[in-house]
Amino acid sequence: MCRSSTRRRSRSCAASRRSGSCCVRGAMREPQWNVDANQLAYVVRGQVLVAMLGDVDEFSSFIVEPGQMYHVPSGAVYHIENVGDETAEIVLALRSERPHHFSLRDSMSAMTDAVLGNTYDLPASAFSAFARPPAEQIVSRRSGTTPTVTDRLPNAHLFDVEGQNAPLSYAYGSAHLARRQFWAALDDISMYSLRIADDGMREPHWHPVTAEMGYVVSGAARMRVLAPDLTCDDYELHPGDVYFVPRAYPHHIEVLGAEGFHFVIFFDRPTPGDIRLPRDRERVLPRSPRRHVRHPGTGAARVPVHPDRPADRAAPQQMTVNRRSRGRAAALTPGRRRRRRCRPPTHR
Repeated sequence: MCRSSTRRRSRSCAASRRSGSCCVRGAMREPQWNVDANQLAYVVRGQVLVAMLGDVDEFSSFIVEPGQMYHVPSGAVYHIENVGDETAEIVLALRSERPHHFSLRDSMSAMTDAVLGNTYDLPASAFSAFARPPAEQIVSRRSGTTPTVTDRLPNAHLFDVEGQNAPLSYAYGSAHLARRQFWAALDDISMYSLRIADDGMREPHWHPVTAEMGYVVSGAARMRVLAPDLTCDDYELHPGDVYFVPRAYPHHIEVLGAEGFHFVIFFDRPTPGDIRLPRDRERVLPRSPRRHVRHPGTGAARVPVHPDRPADRAAPQQMTVNRRSRGRAAALTPGRRRRRRCRPPTHR
């Protein structure tokens, strides 16, 4: 998971044509472990078997179906095997800007015959013919694996996020949440599966101490991100795109097209915060703002006083809202992003 830092590729939203990991039928990802990052994964399609050896010889083996997720702690040895009938596509997020890993094959190849012999209680000569080719990451599976009944049992590292009753559900969209509140395995990362219909939008908001990285599963959308210097970055997002928003940067997402969209969004906190533009001014401003917010030097009020509107005070904060106007969601030139200076706020 990328975190907000000066090394980010863009100071606002970075979009790229990167997907997660694809594993064709009959292939597997070699055993390995992450050095400095926990890993969170979402299976878009296919069926995979994940086997994992963790701390204190904890062994886990489970099947992951589309719409389900798995979690791999840093340092745990694991491998992924495609046991389905189609290519498996997995979106992976790592809790580090520059993750590193060890391959089990490379690690064993670095050991001498004597060390391996002592480890496995065999003569050193038993390993003289031991081939030491470099790791290939994804290899062909020479023999098939038949999942057992226990591979389909519940597991602490497995979470059926799409099988969850959506904790956030509105007329125009919904969000399934993989965060510590619902999945105890998470301690520094989380994921939201966000769907918004063609007549909805993700209203303007920001995450106070949380960076955001999203992957477009389906549909098309336009994202606008506001930077502190009041420049706006507009991006058109399509399936397979990845975007990044630094912490506390205001942004919103609008649907392009008639099918809506589905994003999986990763956060660098187990329970991300969310601040939205308030609909009720009294939540952030006192009843008489002219007495509290003044223009420096002149004493003139900077914030106009609006009449009280009971309907505003009664309106709940929502994650998605109805997109009444479609004019500002017009598509950009394909493959392009646009940066421009937003109009500065006016004061009376």
